[in-house]
Amino acid sequence: QVQLVESGGGLVQAGGSLTLSCGASGNIFSIIRMAWYRQGPGKQRELVADINSGGSTNYADSVKGRFTISRDNAKNTVYLQMTSLKPEDTAIYSCNMYVMSVSAGWSDYWGQGTQVTVSS
Repeated sequence: QVQLVESGGGLVQAGGSLTLSCGASGNIFSIIRMAWYRQGPGKQRELVADINSGGSTNYADSVKGRFTISRDNAKNTVYLQMTSLKPEDTAIYSCNMYVMSVSAGWSDYWGQGTQVTVSS
């Protein structure tokens, strides 16, 4: 069984910074893709950023230049460094990983979500 545990959310003023982390545990053989999604109040869930096993990254236009996704393969962990935060970044942020595990083969896993609130 693979589990993802997130941390780092909270309340921050506009212009501030936060770093989210998400670690995976279990019988993991490989993680091909790690990603962060968010869902703001009254909005659909959207992809914020992702990173593949080779380190290539992809960002939503709304966060380019402000957010940085990175991964530590030794720790099965993905990070999202968020700077110059805006009130419109307020959302529940969830990590997602596409994992090869001993028990389940290739499967998609989600973290529990962490609240990020940016005050104006």
